[in-house]
Amino acid sequence: MARRRLQSITVEGYTSIRSACVELRDLNVLVGANGAGKSNFISALAMLGRIVDGELNLFVGQAGGASALLHNGSKGDARIALRLDFTPNEYEATLIPAARDELIFGEEVIRFHGEGHARSFDASLGRGHRETRLLDEIGQRSWSSVAGHVVDMLRGCRVFHFHDTSSNAPVKQTGYTSDNIALHPDAGNLAAVLLRLQQTDISSYRRIVRTIQQVAPFFRDFVLVEESGRLRLRWRQEGSDVVFPADALSDGTLRFICLTTLLSLPDLPNLVVLDEPELGLHPYAIVQLADMLRAASRDSQVLIATQSVTLMNQFELDDLIIVERADGESVFDRPDAEQLRDWLADYSLGELWEKNLLGGRPQAESR
Repeated sequence: MARRRLQSITVEGYTSIRSACVELRDLNVLVGANGAGKSNFISALAMLGRIVDGELNLFVGQAGGASALLHNGSKGDARIALRLDFTPNEYEATLIPAARDELIFGEEVIRFHGEGHARSFDASLGRGHRETRLLDEIGQRSWSSVAGHVVDMLRGCRVFHFHDTSSNAPVKQTGYTSDNIALHPDAGNLAAVLLRLQQTDISSYRRIVRTIQQVAPFFRDFVLVEESGRLRLRWRQEGSDVVFPADALSDGTLRFICLTTLLSLPDLPNLVVLDEPELGLHPYAIVQLADMLRAASRDSQVLIATQSVTLMNQFELDDLIIVERADGESVFDRPDAEQLRDWLADYSLGELWEKNLLGGRPQAESR
Protein backbone atom coordinates (compact mmCIF):
# COMPACT_ATOMS: atom_id res chain seq x y z
CA MET A 1 0.00 0.00 0.00
CA ALA A 2 1.42 3.39 -1.02
CA ARG A 3 2.35 5.76 1.78
CA ARG A 4 0.29 8.88 2.24
CA ARG A 5 2.27 11.99 1.33
CA LEU A 6 2.10 15.38 2.97
CA GLN A 7 1.25 18.08 0.44
CA SER A 8 1.97 20.95 2.83
CA ILE A 9 2.50 21.98 6.42
CA THR A 10 1.24 25.33 7.69
CA VAL A 11 2.75 26.85 10.84
CA GLU A 12 1.49 30.07 12.43
CA GLY A 13 2.59 31.87 15.58
CA TYR A 14 5.44 29.51 16.43
CA THR A 15 8.71 31.08 17.65
CA SER A 16 10.14 33.05 14.68
CA ILE A 17 7.44 31.81 12.29
CA ARG A 18 4.51 34.23 12.14
CA SER A 19 2.86 32.45 9.21
CA ALA A 20 4.29 29.98 6.70
CA CYS A 21 2.78 27.38 4.39
CA VAL A 22 5.54 25.05 3.19
CA GLU A 23 4.83 22.76 0.24
CA LEU A 24 6.50 19.40 0.69
CA ARG A 25 7.95 17.13 -1.99
CA ASP A 26 9.64 13.75 -1.69
CA LEU A 27 12.99 15.34 -0.76
CA ASN A 28 13.10 18.73 0.98
CA VAL A 29 16.31 20.57 1.86
CA LEU A 30 16.05 23.64 4.11
CA VAL A 31 18.98 26.05 3.71
CA GLY A 32 19.48 29.39 5.39
CA ALA A 33 21.62 31.44 7.74
CA ASN A 34 21.97 30.81 11.46
CA GLY A 35 18.82 32.01 13.21
CA ALA A 36 16.76 32.14 10.02
CA GLY A 37 14.22 29.64 11.35
CA LYS A 38 15.22 26.22 9.99
CA SER A 39 15.40 24.62 13.41
CA ASN A 40 12.18 26.34 14.49
CA PHE A 41 10.31 24.74 11.59
CA ILE A 42 11.78 21.37 12.53
CA SER A 43 10.74 21.98 16.15
CA ALA A 44 7.15 22.56 14.97
CA LEU A 45 7.25 19.17 13.24
CA ALA A 46 8.56 17.61 16.43
CA MET A 47 5.60 19.14 18.29
CA LEU A 48 3.18 17.47 15.88
CA GLY A 49 4.78 14.10 16.61
CA ARG A 50 4.51 14.68 20.35
CA ILE A 51 0.86 15.71 20.07
CA VAL A 52 -0.19 12.25 18.88
CA ASP A 53 1.95 10.67 21.62
CA GLY A 54 -0.13 12.55 24.22
CA GLU A 55 2.96 14.52 25.24
CA LEU A 56 2.13 18.05 24.08
CA ASN A 57 2.72 19.69 27.43
CA LEU A 58 5.76 17.59 28.20
CA PHE A 59 7.18 19.02 24.95
CA VAL A 60 6.10 22.53 25.95
CA GLY A 61 7.69 22.21 29.37
CA GLN A 62 10.95 20.90 27.97
CA ALA A 63 11.01 23.80 25.49
CA GLY A 64 10.78 26.38 28.29
CA GLY A 65 7.02 26.87 28.45
CA ALA A 66 4.36 28.29 26.16
CA SER A 67 5.83 31.79 26.31
CA ALA A 68 9.06 30.48 24.76
CA LEU A 69 7.18 28.97 21.81
CA LEU A 70 4.60 31.64 20.97
CA HIS A 71 5.69 34.09 18.25
CA ASN A 72 5.19 37.19 20.38
CA GLY A 73 5.03 35.56 23.79
CA SER A 74 1.90 34.91 25.86
CA LYS A 75 0.10 38.18 25.27
CA GLY A 76 -2.98 39.40 23.45
CA ASP A 77 -4.54 36.80 21.18
CA ALA A 78 -1.34 34.74 20.93
CA ARG A 79 -1.82 31.28 19.49
CA ILE A 80 -0.04 28.56 17.55
CA ALA A 81 -1.74 26.96 14.57
CA LEU A 82 -0.44 23.78 12.94
CA ARG A 83 -2.10 22.35 9.85
CA LEU A 84 -1.28 19.23 7.83
CA ASP A 85 -2.67 18.70 4.34
CA PHE A 86 -2.41 15.12 3.10
CA THR A 87 -5.32 15.01 0.67
CA PRO A 88 -8.05 13.91 1.12
CA ASN A 89 -7.44 14.41 4.84
CA GLU A 90 -6.41 17.42 6.89
CA TYR A 91 -5.57 18.01 10.53
CA GLU A 92 -5.47 21.35 12.30
CA ALA A 93 -4.55 22.15 15.89
CA THR A 94 -4.92 25.66 17.33
CA LEU A 95 -3.04 25.96 20.61
CA ILE A 96 -3.54 28.82 23.07
CA PRO A 97 -1.70 29.74 26.30
CA ALA A 98 -3.12 28.60 29.61
CA ALA A 99 -2.22 28.64 33.30
CA ARG A 100 1.24 27.47 34.40
CA ASP A 101 2.68 28.53 31.03
CA GLU A 102 1.08 25.55 29.29
CA LEU A 103 -0.74 25.21 25.98
CA ILE A 104 -4.26 23.90 25.54
CA PHE A 105 -6.27 23.25 22.42
CA GLY A 106 -8.21 26.31 21.28
CA GLU A 107 -9.63 23.89 18.72
CA GLU A 108 -8.71 20.57 17.17
CA VAL A 109 -10.17 19.71 13.77
CA ILE A 110 -10.02 16.84 11.29
CA ARG A 111 -11.25 17.25 7.72
CA PHE A 112 -12.04 15.02 4.77
CA HIS A 113 -12.47 16.38 1.25
CA GLY A 114 -12.21 13.49 -1.19
CA GLU A 115 -13.10 13.64 -4.86
CA GLY A 116 -15.75 11.15 -5.87
CA HIS A 117 -17.15 10.83 -2.36
CA ALA A 118 -20.75 11.71 -1.61
CA ARG A 119 -19.87 14.20 1.11
CA SER A 120 -17.02 15.97 2.82
CA PHE A 121 -16.92 17.22 6.36
CA ASP A 122 -15.09 19.17 9.04
CA ALA A 123 -15.22 17.60 12.49
CA SER A 124 -14.22 19.54 15.60
CA LEU A 125 -12.76 17.42 18.40
CA GLY A 126 -13.49 20.15 20.91
CA ARG A 127 -11.76 22.94 22.83
CA GLY A 128 -9.95 23.36 26.11
CA HIS A 129 -8.31 19.94 26.36
CA ARG A 130 -4.64 19.64 27.33
CA GLU A 131 -3.84 16.65 25.14
CA THR A 132 -5.16 15.44 21.78
CA ARG A 133 -8.54 13.78 21.48
CA LEU A 134 -7.64 12.02 18.25
CA LEU A 135 -7.18 8.63 19.91
CA ASP A 136 -10.57 8.97 21.63
CA GLU A 137 -12.30 9.28 18.25
CA ILE A 138 -11.01 6.06 16.70
CA GLY A 139 -13.79 3.48 16.62
CA GLN A 140 -16.25 5.81 18.35
CA ARG A 141 -17.72 7.95 15.58
CA SER A 142 -18.58 7.87 11.89
CA TRP A 143 -15.42 9.81 11.08
CA SER A 144 -13.13 7.50 13.07
CA SER A 145 -11.39 6.26 9.90
CA VAL A 146 -10.30 9.84 9.17
CA ALA A 147 -9.01 10.19 12.74
CA GLY A 148 -7.10 6.95 12.22
CA HIS A 149 -5.42 8.28 9.08
CA VAL A 150 -4.47 11.47 10.93
CA VAL A 151 -3.00 9.48 13.82
CA ASP A 152 -0.96 7.36 11.41
CA MET A 153 0.37 10.47 9.68
CA LEU A 154 1.27 12.24 12.92
CA ARG A 155 2.96 9.14 14.31
CA GLY A 156 4.90 8.96 11.07
CA CYS A 157 6.24 12.49 11.52
CA ARG A 158 9.52 11.95 13.37
CA VAL A 159 12.44 14.28 14.01
CA PHE A 160 15.77 12.51 14.61
CA HIS A 161 18.75 14.06 16.45
CA PHE A 162 21.99 12.09 16.54
CA HIS A 163 24.19 14.98 17.70
CA ASP A 164 24.80 13.71 21.24
CA THR A 165 27.88 11.47 21.22
CA SER A 166 29.04 12.28 24.76
CA SER A 167 29.85 9.54 27.25
CA ASN A 168 26.27 9.79 28.55
CA ALA A 169 24.66 9.68 25.11
CA PRO A 170 21.63 7.33 24.96
CA VAL A 171 23.15 5.44 22.01
CA LYS A 172 26.05 4.36 24.25
CA GLN A 173 23.91 3.07 27.13
CA THR A 174 22.59 -0.42 27.83
CA GLY A 175 19.00 -0.91 26.66
CA TYR A 176 16.26 -3.51 26.55
CA THR A 177 16.53 -6.04 23.72
CA SER A 178 12.74 -5.93 23.32
CA ASP A 179 12.80 -2.18 22.56
CA ASN A 180 13.40 -2.80 18.86
CA ILE A 181 10.26 -1.86 16.96
CA ALA A 182 11.21 1.65 15.79
CA LEU A 183 14.47 3.59 16.09
CA HIS A 184 14.25 6.23 18.82
CA PRO A 185 14.82 9.87 17.76
CA ASP A 186 18.09 9.87 19.76
CA ALA A 187 19.09 6.33 18.59
CA GLY A 188 18.98 5.16 22.21
CA ASN A 189 17.82 1.71 21.09
CA LEU A 190 20.18 1.40 18.11
CA ALA A 191 21.69 -1.90 19.28
CA ALA A 192 18.25 -3.49 19.73
CA VAL A 193 17.10 -2.39 16.27
CA LEU A 194 20.31 -3.71 14.68
CA LEU A 195 19.84 -7.06 16.44
CA ARG A 196 16.26 -7.29 15.15
CA LEU A 197 17.47 -6.67 11.60
CA GLN A 198 20.28 -9.19 12.02
CA GLN A 199 17.74 -11.82 13.07
CA THR A 200 14.81 -11.03 10.75
CA ASP A 201 16.11 -9.01 7.77
CA ILE A 202 19.70 -10.02 7.11
CA SER A 203 19.85 -8.27 3.72
CA SER A 204 19.08 -4.89 5.33
CA TYR A 205 21.55 -5.59 8.12
CA ARG A 206 24.34 -6.49 5.69
CA ARG A 207 23.61 -3.39 3.62
CA ILE A 208 24.06 -1.26 6.75
CA VAL A 209 27.40 -2.92 7.53
CA ARG A 210 28.66 -2.50 3.95
CA THR A 211 27.70 1.18 3.88
CA ILE A 212 29.50 1.83 7.17
CA GLN A 213 32.60 0.05 5.83
CA GLN A 214 32.69 2.41 2.85
CA VAL A 215 33.18 5.35 5.21
CA ALA A 216 35.02 3.50 8.01
CA PRO A 217 37.08 0.71 6.34
CA PHE A 218 38.43 -0.38 9.74
CA PHE A 219 34.93 -1.43 10.86
CA ARG A 220 34.21 -5.18 10.56
CA ASP A 221 30.86 -5.84 12.22
CA PHE A 222 28.67 -5.21 15.24
CA VAL A 223 28.78 -7.45 18.30
CA LEU A 224 25.18 -7.72 19.45
CA VAL A 225 25.01 -10.08 22.42
CA GLU A 226 21.95 -10.14 24.65
CA GLU A 227 22.58 -10.48 28.37
CA SER A 228 19.55 -10.92 30.64
CA GLY A 229 17.27 -9.20 28.14
CA ARG A 230 19.58 -6.19 27.68
CA LEU A 231 22.40 -5.21 25.34
CA ARG A 232 24.61 -2.32 24.32
CA LEU A 233 26.29 -1.28 21.09
CA ARG A 234 29.65 -3.01 20.59
CA TRP A 235 31.77 -3.75 17.53
CA ARG A 236 34.92 -5.32 16.09
CA GLN A 237 37.48 -3.87 13.73
CA GLU A 238 39.26 -5.55 10.84
CA GLY A 239 42.23 -7.70 11.80
CA SER A 240 41.33 -7.96 15.47
CA ASP A 241 39.04 -10.01 17.70
CA VAL A 242 38.94 -7.32 20.39
CA VAL A 243 35.39 -6.21 21.16
CA PHE A 244 35.14 -2.41 21.37
CA PRO A 245 32.44 -0.29 23.02
CA ALA A 246 30.64 2.55 21.23
CA ASP A 247 32.96 4.93 23.12
CA ALA A 248 35.81 3.72 20.90
CA LEU A 249 34.11 5.12 17.78
CA SER A 250 34.78 8.70 16.69
CA ASP A 251 31.85 11.09 16.98
CA GLY A 252 31.48 11.32 13.22
CA THR A 253 31.58 7.55 12.74
CA LEU A 254 28.96 6.99 15.43
CA ARG A 255 26.66 9.60 13.89
CA PHE A 256 27.13 8.01 10.46
CA ILE A 257 26.19 4.60 11.92
CA CYS A 258 22.99 6.09 13.36
CA LEU A 259 22.12 7.79 10.05
CA THR A 260 22.89 4.69 8.00
CA THR A 261 20.71 2.49 10.21
CA LEU A 262 17.80 4.94 10.13
CA LEU A 263 17.87 5.48 6.37
CA SER A 264 18.27 1.74 5.65
CA LEU A 265 15.26 0.66 7.70
CA PRO A 266 12.64 -1.22 5.63
CA ASP A 267 9.85 0.48 7.63
CA LEU A 268 10.73 4.18 7.63
CA PRO A 269 8.36 6.77 9.13
CA ASN A 270 6.15 8.68 6.68
CA LEU A 271 8.25 11.83 7.16
CA VAL A 272 11.91 11.61 8.24
CA VAL A 273 13.25 14.91 9.58
CA LEU A 274 16.95 15.60 10.27
CA ASP A 275 18.57 18.82 11.47
CA GLU A 276 22.12 19.29 10.11
CA PRO A 277 22.83 15.55 9.64
CA GLU A 278 26.24 16.37 8.15
CA LEU A 279 27.74 17.49 11.49
CA GLY A 280 31.12 15.85 12.10
CA LEU A 281 31.12 13.91 8.82
CA HIS A 282 33.99 13.69 6.35
CA PRO A 283 33.10 15.07 2.86
CA TYR A 284 33.09 11.53 1.44
CA ALA A 285 30.67 10.45 4.16
CA ILE A 286 28.46 13.44 3.29
CA VAL A 287 28.27 12.24 -0.32
CA GLN A 288 27.25 8.77 0.88
CA LEU A 289 24.68 10.37 3.18
CA ALA A 290 23.15 12.24 0.24
CA ASP A 291 22.80 8.96 -1.68
CA MET A 292 20.97 7.41 1.27
CA LEU A 293 18.68 10.44 1.65
CA ARG A 294 17.70 10.26 -2.02
CA ALA A 295 17.07 6.51 -1.78
CA ALA A 296 14.97 6.94 1.38
CA SER A 297 12.86 9.64 -0.31
CA ARG A 298 11.54 7.04 -2.76
CA ASP A 299 9.65 5.32 0.08
CA SER A 300 9.29 8.11 2.65
CA GLN A 301 9.29 11.88 2.54
CA VAL A 302 12.57 13.34 3.76
CA LEU A 303 13.19 16.83 5.16
CA ILE A 304 16.61 18.03 6.24
CA ALA A 305 18.10 21.34 7.32
CA THR A 306 21.71 21.96 6.35
CA GLN A 307 24.41 24.58 5.99
CA SER A 308 26.82 22.21 4.24
CA VAL A 309 27.91 23.26 0.74
CA THR A 310 29.09 19.69 0.12
CA LEU A 311 25.69 18.24 1.01
CA MET A 312 23.78 20.89 -0.92
CA ASN A 313 25.81 20.11 -4.04
CA GLN A 314 24.37 16.58 -4.09
CA PHE A 315 20.80 17.77 -4.64
CA GLU A 316 18.69 19.46 -7.31
CA LEU A 317 17.38 23.01 -7.27
CA ASP A 318 13.80 21.73 -6.91
CA ASP A 319 14.74 20.07 -3.62
CA LEU A 320 15.66 23.34 -1.93
CA ILE A 321 13.61 25.50 0.41
CA ILE A 322 15.29 28.82 1.16
CA VAL A 323 14.77 30.12 4.70
CA GLU A 324 15.36 33.81 5.38
CA ARG A 325 14.55 36.21 8.17
CA ALA A 326 12.68 39.38 7.26
CA ASP A 327 11.45 41.92 9.83
CA GLY A 328 11.97 39.39 12.61
CA GLU A 329 9.97 36.63 10.88
CA SER A 330 11.02 33.44 9.11
CA VAL A 331 10.13 33.24 5.42
CA PHE A 332 10.19 30.01 3.40
CA ASP A 333 10.45 30.05 -0.42
CA ARG A 334 11.35 27.71 -3.25
CA PRO A 335 14.07 29.15 -5.55
CA ASP A 336 13.03 30.47 -8.98
CA ALA A 337 14.43 27.98 -11.51
CA GLU A 338 13.92 30.33 -14.45
CA GLN A 339 15.94 33.14 -12.86
CA LEU A 340 18.79 30.75 -12.05
CA ARG A 341 18.82 28.74 -15.28
CA ASP A 342 21.87 30.45 -16.81
CA TRP A 343 23.81 30.39 -13.54
CA LEU A 344 23.18 26.66 -13.09
CA ALA A 345 24.93 25.96 -16.38
CA ASP A 346 28.25 27.04 -14.83
CA TYR A 347 27.89 26.76 -11.05
CA SER A 348 26.80 24.18 -8.48
CA LEU A 349 24.05 24.87 -5.96
CA GLY A 350 26.61 25.30 -3.20
CA GLU A 351 28.51 27.87 -5.26
CA LEU A 352 25.31 29.78 -6.00
CA TRP A 353 24.54 29.81 -2.28
CA GLU A 354 28.02 31.09 -1.46
CA LYS A 355 27.55 33.84 -4.07
CA ASN A 356 24.26 34.78 -2.35
CA LEU A 357 22.28 34.12 -5.54
CA LEU A 358 19.96 31.63 -3.85
CA GLY A 359 19.30 33.73 -0.77
CA GLY A 360 19.47 32.25 2.67
CA ARG A 361 22.52 34.28 3.65
CA PRO A 362 22.95 36.48 6.75
CA GLN A 363 21.49 39.94 6.27
CA ALA A 364 20.59 42.93 8.41
CA GLU A 365 16.92 43.20 9.33
CA SER A 366 15.03 46.40 8.67
CA ARG A 367 14.07 48.46 11.69
